[in-house]
Amino acid sequence: MENTEKKPLWKRLGWLLAIWTASVLALGAVSYLLRLFMHAAGMTTP
Repeated sequence: MENTEKKPLWKRLGWLLAIWTASVLALGAVSYLLRLFMHAAGMTTP
């Protein structure tokens, strides 16, 4: 079951962009949650 047919460049770039965007958004969400927990624990900068 070998599929040697390449996908179009725009589809491959679209997937790359979608995965990159999802990872950046996930990282932003995690950092925002960490910031909320740290602020709730009283860890603030002067």
